[in-house]
Amino acid sequence: MTKKLISFLMVFGLMSAFVTGLYAGDAPTNKKKLTPQGKYLTPQEAYDKMQKEGDKVLFVDVRTPEELYFVGYPTVVDKNIPLAYVDYSKFKKNKKGEVVKFASKPNKQFLAELEEALKAKGLNKDSEIILMCRSGHRAAKAAKILDKAGYKNVYNLDQGFEGDKDKQKHRTVNGWKNAGLPYTYKVNDKVFILH
Repeated sequence: MTKKLISFLMVFGLMSAFVTGLYAGDAPTNKKKLTPQGKYLTPQEAYDKMQKEGDKVLFVDVRTPEELYFVGYPTVVDKNIPLAYVDYSKFKKNKKGEVVKFASKPNKQFLAELEEALKAKGLNKDSEIILMCRSGHRAAKAAKILDKAGYKNVYNLDQGFEGDKDKQKHRTVNGWKNAGLPYTYKVNDKVFILH
């Protein structure tokens, strides 16, 4: 090969890697945050993507409505479609039998509500979808559900809204809120779905 051809191929390869990786964060080290498609975004990458391509992307917060109401949610999120709801009629216990929180019940309408949100935005199954939860675990579960249902452009915002825990078990390590990105507590009828 000539030097020009080798140089061209190297430049082309670097440019392709840059463009492909432009919105592809590193895979998380926590196995619970891994997704079948291996597509991840940092909060800043998700925010930038929504600023540049927001009309072509569906940004879904899969936390409970209570979490959004009391903890906040990104101003650029399209919909709150919970993966599960809090079941206030039951408790969840740890291995010692101690009550640790209320139980949860799956949102049986998750896929239907997501499909409706895509259609309302003029998007389809091939469109890019960003999923976010508190720290990336539930979003990864949702990504697995969507992958099985045939959605192939699903990103996990793997740091979530509040981020990972520090040594004192406070959520200060990373996440949307800790990145200083815009968020709100305001109830918005375009974001929340009534049940």
